[in-house]
Amino acid sequence: MGHEALLDLAKNTMLTALMIVTPALLVGMSVGLIVSFFQTVTSLQEQTLTIVPKMLAVVATIVLLMPWILGTLREFTAALFENLAAYGQLN
Repeated sequence: MGHEALLDLAKNTMLTALMIVTPALLVGMSVGLIVSFFQTVTSLQEQTLTIVPKMLAVVATIVLLMPWILGTLREFTAALFENLAAYGQLN
């Protein structure tokens, strides 16, 4: 075990984080585009109309995906603890 194990840990950490946040980011971006299109069509430029729907959609997405998010984090943590001894032997 050397620096490869540490790089593998960093790669797995980044991939897990990216996998967890991607659905919420995509939903937020989609709702933002829809609201922006609506504001452009109606010429309504209200700031609360921009942020509130995005916040509600992202929160709803996180709540709906919470079992999957927790399962992914549980698998990552279990793999981390399984390989903890190998990470501790890095020079």
